[in-house]
Amino acid sequence: MAVDDLGAIDIIGIDPSGQVALTISDHHDWLQSSSHLLMLQEKINRYLAFVESGEILTSYPKARGRQVVIRIVFKYEPDEIALQILLARNCSAHGLE
Repeated sequence: MAVDDLGAIDIIGIDPSGQVALTISDHHDWLQSSSHLLMLQEKINRYLAFVESGEILTSYPKARGRQVVIRIVFKYEPDEIALQILLARNCSAHGLE
């Protein structure tokens, strides 16, 4: 699963702090930045709906009573525009290893 599979949650689990981590796996380069950002926005919106609707509790009962964090793991470093948008929303970028 990946950022372009808008209907799926890429990765879900409990991180060491006890939070439920919903992770987006983004393997696309940034040659078409605006379409990439739109796809990423749609994926984030899907994750938010997954949490807000309560679907997370049905799909992953271990989430009950836990704080949720959404993470994005990038294969390619976001371009300057994407970094500015992410930083403005208090996001951090993590690279794939």
